[in-house]
Amino acid sequence: MLELDKDNFEAEVLQASGKVLVDFYGDGCEPCKALMPFIHKMADEHGDKIKFTALNTGKARRLAISQKVMGLPVVAIYENGAKLKELVKEECTEAAVEALIKEYV
Repeated sequence: MLELDKDNFEAEVLQASGKVLVDFYGDGCEPCKALMPFIHKMADEHGDKIKFTALNTGKARRLAISQKVMGLPVVAIYENGAKLKELVKEECTEAAVEALIKEYV
């Protein structure tokens, strides 16, 4: 799982070819912390088909806002630089994240 920051986000997500999952999280976000082990498990299972990444929005607030991330957690799928679909806040359940991943593998 690749840790993103403001310096590598554009290259690793917006300029990447293929599909990229971005887990937008924050240090104080309890739902984010609860979901993270599951996302790592999905990365182990599907990392050969989708690039799995994570961005700590507390360290890249302007970048998060530029991606229209206003609340947490957010799990988004990008393809060739375009955001295809995202799950926001209460939508970020393990079942919904798994369905999102399976939709794009």
